[in-house]
Amino acid sequence: MRMPSSVFAVARWALAVTVLVGSVALVSAPKPAFTVHDKAYYADPNTVNFVRPGLMIKLQSAAIAADGTITASVKLTDPKGLPLDKDGITTPGAVSVSFIAATIPKGQTQYTAYTTRTQTSPITNVTAVQAGADSGGSFTKTADGVYTYTFKTKAPSGFDASATHSIGVYGSRDLSEFDMGIQYDDDVLTFVPNGAAVTQVRDVVRTPACNACHDQLAFHGGSRRSVELCILCHTPQTTDPDTGNTVNFPVMIHKIHAGSSLPSVQAGGKYQIIGFQQSVSDWSTVVFPADVRRCEVCHVQGASTQAANYLNKPSRAACGACHDNVNFATGENHVNLPQISDDQCANCHIPQGELEFDASIKGAHTIPEQSATRPGVNVDIVKVDNGTAGNKPTVTFTLRDNSGAGIPLGSMTTTPNRVALVLAGPTKDYGYTNFGSDVTTGGYVSEDPTKTGQCSSDGTCTYTFQHAIPADAKGTFAIGIEARRGLTLLPGTTKQMSTEYGAINKVSYFSVDGTPVTPRRKVVDVNNCNKCHAFLSLHGENRNQIEMCVLCHNASETDKARRPTATDPAQRAMPPQSVDFAYMIHRIHTGEQMLEDGGSFTVIGFGGSVNDFTEVRYPAFSPTGQPGDRRNCSMCHVNGSEQLPLQPGLNQVTSPQGLLNPVGPTTNACIGCHVSTAAASHALAQTTQQLGESCEVCHGSDAQFSVNQVHAR
Repeated sequence: MRMPSSVFAVARWALAVTVLVGSVALVSAPKPAFTVHDKAYYADPNTVNFVRPGLMIKLQSAAIAADGTITASVKLTDPKGLPLDKDGITTPGAVSVSFIAATIPKGQTQYTAYTTRTQTSPITNVTAVQAGADSGGSFTKTADGVYTYTFKTKAPSGFDASATHSIGVYGSRDLSEFDMGIQYDDDVLTFVPNGAAVTQVRDVVRTPACNACHDQLAFHGGSRRSVELCILCHTPQTTDPDTGNTVNFPVMIHKIHAGSSLPSVQAGGKYQIIGFQQSVSDWSTVVFPADVRRCEVCHVQGASTQAANYLNKPSRAACGACHDNVNFATGENHVNLPQISDDQCANCHIPQGELEFDASIKGAHTIPEQSATRPGVNVDIVKVDNGTAGNKPTVTFTLRDNSGAGIPLGSMTTTPNRVALVLAGPTKDYGYTNFGSDVTTGGYVSEDPTKTGQCSSDGTCTYTFQHAIPADAKGTFAIGIEARRGLTLLPGTTKQMSTEYGAINKVSYFSVDGTPVTPRRKVVDVNNCNKCHAFLSLHGENRNQIEMCVLCHNASETDKARRPTATDPAQRAMPPQSVDFAYMIHRIHTGEQMLEDGGSFTVIGFGGSVNDFTEVRYPAFSPTGQPGDRRNCSMCHVNGSEQLPLQPGLNQVTSPQGLLNPVGPTTNACIGCHVSTAAASHALAQTTQQLGESCEVCHGSDAQFSVNQVHAR
C-alpha cells in the first residue's frame, strides 16, 4: 500500500522534533524574535525553530508575453527569509497562494482585472462578471521557496503592453496542528509589460491608515491584508448580482464606513453585500468611531502620492457613495443640476472656499464643533489651596479664549455655556462615598464655579468648593476642570446653525494628608482612543481626556440617578448599570459579541436616553472584517496595565445588573469582555470572602495562562 506523501512529511516533522528535543541538553536552541502577542512566543523553542512559523510572500518579477500568457515569480519564506515548501513536504505547513492580474487602462484611474469569474445570483437570477483570483494555473519550482506561476487566464488579444499592470498574490500557511494558527500575507508587483517605467498608479489610501483602527486589515478569511491588493478586485467592473450594489473600492468603503448615517439607511433601507456562499454582510448598523466628515482619517495627507485626490478630483462615484440620496442623472438633491460626467465636479467642489459649510470639499465636510471660527475656550488649574482632609479646597484656574483674553465667568452661566470642577479621591482608586448626603453620585463631587467663583480680567479665577474633603481622607486627591461654550455659525445666513465645543480637560493632583503626591495610574492613553475616534469628546463636548473620565467612571458609579428617567419603561424597571471605566469600556468594545455569549450592556444617560451598545462592531476574534481584535489589549492599554496582578487595594465594583455584585476589580475588568455565565462562575470560584481574588495565580504575567498568552494570536 502506498502512503500519501503528507504522511511521510508528518513522520519527518515528528522525527525532527524528537531529535531537537533530545539534543536540548547539548545545545539550547535560541527563541526567534516573536512578541508576547504571538502564539509562537509561548511554544517550545525547539518546535518553533523547526516549524519556523510565519509567512512572507514576495513577488520577484512578472511578465506578459505577446500571446497574453501571464507569468509571475513568487518567493515564499518564513520571517527570517528562509525558504518554505509550498506543498508542505520539506517544511511544515502547506502554503496556499492565489494570484490576480489587473491593469489600469490608459486614460483611467482604476484597475480592470483580467482574472474574472461569472457569478449568478440564486435570488435575482442576475449574472455578473466579477474580478477575482486566477483558477487553474500551474506552478513550476525554480529554487527553494521560489515558484513561477503561469496563469490560466491570458491577457486579452491586443492588450496594451505600455499600460500599468499589477500582479497581486495572497496566501496562507496552515500551522494549526502545531497550535500556531494560520499565517497570512499578500504582495503586489506593479510593472509595464514593455519594460517602460511605471508612471500611472493608483495610490489614494494606504494600508497603515486602515490599520490605525483595524489593528490588522484582514478580509475574506484573513488572507487579504493590504489596500494595494484589495483595489485589484474591488474595481468598477465588479457588482454583487444579489443586491445590485457595486463593490468598487471607493464606493464600497465609503458606504461601509458611513453605514447607519447613509441617507438611504436613515430612510429605512439597508446597505448589504452578499458574498461567498451567499453570506450576508449588513453594514447598515456601522457607526464610524470618528465623524464621517473627517475624510483625512483615511486620506492621510502626505502618506500616499494621491492622498489629495478627494480634494482635487471629486467624482460622482466616490461622493455619491456617502451622499447616496443624490441622483446625478436628474439633479435631485444636487441643487437640481444633473451631472452626466465627472468633468465638471471640481468646478464647484474646489478643495477649499472662503466660507465653511460651502460647496468646497473641506467646507462641505466642516464639523461644526471643530469650526475654525471658534473664539475658543481654554482652561488650566494653577493651584489648589486648603486641599487637606476636612477642609474645602480653593482652586485657582484660568479661563481664556484662543487669543489669550480672559472669558468673563458670568458669560458661562447661559446654556450651553458651562464650567465645572470635579473633586475625586483618592487616586489609588476613586470611589470615596463620604462627600455628603446631598451628593447622589458616589465617588466624586461636581460643582459649578459660575455660581460663586470670581475671575479677574485676565481670566484668572478662584473657586472654593462647597463640599469638604472627608475628614478621614488620606493620600492624593484630584480636581478636574471642564468647560464648554456655545457658538452660532454663519449668523444671519440661511445656513445659520448652533453648535457647542469644549475645552481640553485638565486634572490637578494634591495630597490631603502630607504624603507624596501620587497621580492615578495610567491605564489607557487618549491618543490610543483617538486612533479610531479622531477626537474623543463626550457628554456634550465636555469630557475628552481619560484622566477626566475616570474621576466619575469609578468603582461605585452606576446610572442609578438617570435610570428612573429612562425613555424605555422596561429599562426603568431594571437595576442600575455599572459605568465603572474598565467594565464599561470593555463591554462597549465587546459590542455585538455580547449577544453570542448571553450578555448585554445598556446605559441610561442624560435625559433618560437609552444607550444600547450591543450593535458595536469592534469585537473580531477572527479576521471577519471587524475594526479591531480585542485580544490585542495594547490597542488601548499602555504600560502593560492589562497584566496581572493589578495594583493592590483597588475597590470592589458596584454592579447591580452584573452576575456578581459587588465584584472584585480583576474579575470586573475581565468579565467586561468575557461576558458568559461560565466566565463569571470561574472567577467566583477563584475568589474567597476572606482573602479575595486569586486570578494572578493562573493569569499573572509569568503564569501559564497569563493575559498575554491567552490573548496571543
